[in-house]
Amino acid sequence: EGEAARAAVAAIDWSEPRAMRFAEAMDDDFNTPVAVSVLFELATDLNRTRDPAIERQLRGLAAVLGLLGQDPVAVRRNGLRGAAAHEGDLDDNAIQALVDARLAARKARNFAEADAIRQQLAEAGITLEDGPAGTTWRR
Repeated sequence: EGEAARAAVAAIDWSEPRAMRFAEAMDDDFNTPVAVSVLFELATDLNRTRDPAIERQLRGLAAVLGLLGQDPVAVRRNGLRGAAAHEGDLDDNAIQALVDARLAARKARNFAEADAIRQQLAEAGITLEDGPAGTTWRR
């Protein structure tokens, strides 16, 4: 796994705009909500286009973040519940990172992305509740 992750990171095209946004987010005190949002954008595009270059970017950036410790393509294809069933349940930190990414998408008025994250969490059996004090979640 370590060798595959290193190879995936080496294949990242850092001049690509989303990779640059990802790097800026990580340089900004590990702003994981923005970084995760970039991963979801890439996953959505990959699902639509099946472009190998997008898949390389997604695999590489996900390897940098180590998000969920899972194959990001499998997560997008099978949903979080399907991926988690093969690799263990989502931990609280992974869920919170996705909740934070959804909040960042909402603040950026990217409602399609926020809805996609909510749907992915719902598929994993996570219920989100938005309230005046913020968003809470439960299994």
